[in-house]
Amino acid sequence: MASQMMEALMELCQERHIDQLYLLDRLEQSLAKSYTDILHLPFGAEVTIDRQTGKIYVYELVPVGEPDEETGDYTEFEKRDVTPRDTSRIAAKHAKEEINAIVRHSARQQIFEEFSDRIGDIITGTVLQSTPDFTIVKIREGVEAELPHFDIRRHHDEDGNPTERNERPQGERYMHNQRIKAVIIDVRDPNSTVQPVRGEHSRPPIVISRTHPALIRRLFELEVPEVYEGTVEIMSVAREAGQRSKVAVRSLDDRLDPVGACVGPKGSRVRTVVSELRGERVDIILWDEDPARYVAHALSPAKVTRVLIDEEKNYAGVIVPDDQLSLAIGKEGQNARLAARLTGWHIDIKSETLAADILKNIPVAPAPTDDLIDDGEPARCQFVSEDGIRCRNHARPGSRFCGVHDQDAIDSAEDLI
Repeated sequence: MASQMMEALMELCQERHIDQLYLLDRLEQSLAKSYTDILHLPFGAEVTIDRQTGKIYVYELVPVGEPDEETGDYTEFEKRDVTPRDTSRIAAKHAKEEINAIVRHSARQQIFEEFSDRIGDIITGTVLQSTPDFTIVKIREGVEAELPHFDIRRHHDEDGNPTERNERPQGERYMHNQRIKAVIIDVRDPNSTVQPVRGEHSRPPIVISRTHPALIRRLFELEVPEVYEGTVEIMSVAREAGQRSKVAVRSLDDRLDPVGACVGPKGSRVRTVVSELRGERVDIILWDEDPARYVAHALSPAKVTRVLIDEEKNYAGVIVPDDQLSLAIGKEGQNARLAARLTGWHIDIKSETLAADILKNIPVAPAPTDDLIDDGEPARCQFVSEDGIRCRNHARPGSRFCGVHDQDAIDSAEDLI
């Protein structure tokens, strides 16, 4: 019987490409733990499997000499044969478990070696199963990925874990056999000594996300040839998954409009990206080396009157027309929040009226007498916009500009804004 079991094990090892000696060592260790509990051996057991006949020998470890004075543990043992009559049944059960465990570990190791260098890449998969905690996505035959998320109701309970991963955009639900795109954000190492999250060892080794900003980058690479070739570069992405995103782009070719390239003819390219993101709004803005222009573009679609930059404090004070204030801030501050993430600047938005009220309380040093304008009527502000439109406000006393466009007055008021 023992020799028949040994032959079956060897055949299975050849079929599953498992090292025979490695399997036997694992099997001996597993059987030793089991017989320690079954025979109630206080100091443990040692199991030996004859490599030729397959016969199993169980030995009780009996301490010899005196225990260590510091630890109280015995360091030397002698072996006493306590082999039960029927060991084949238990051995066959453990052999099956060990073989399955080795096969699973080998498969996870192969997946780790293949996909560990592909973090950030986009994949297309088919939904196999969806639970309140995760969705299993099939990438190809024998390779599955996990899209972790959580139940919003459970997450807001007292027992909810705030560090729990949520890689599913708000409002998205997945049906069986539905095809989705996602990016790889992690590949679990089967040899890692870090204690995994409960149940993580039984989940697929590949972790994917549909909330990561890299997903938008990869989608534009798929839809926009200029982005894939590197002619148009995505400089920054700010995203609130499922709701709205902002993408800053620039062109390495002066003759190419990067925003137009990403939007596509009649919006066809960006429409495909939005469709894959389930209707998430995507704003494409022009990146600029000038921080003031960059911040102004980032607050699109709001029109910006002026941007004041304080590089030391990483601060951008923005002045917008009164009717553009709510548009610049956005619903629940979303537009301003995304613009701040996109640019990396702390943005403070104020209306022209509020800015003028603050500036009018700032004393202005009197100008030389020969520079004063005194023609009997209030002088008009000499500020001219980029569009060639001259400001209609009256100039401040002693200045050629109004309160909004008086550079000296504004600069002195930056700390008050």
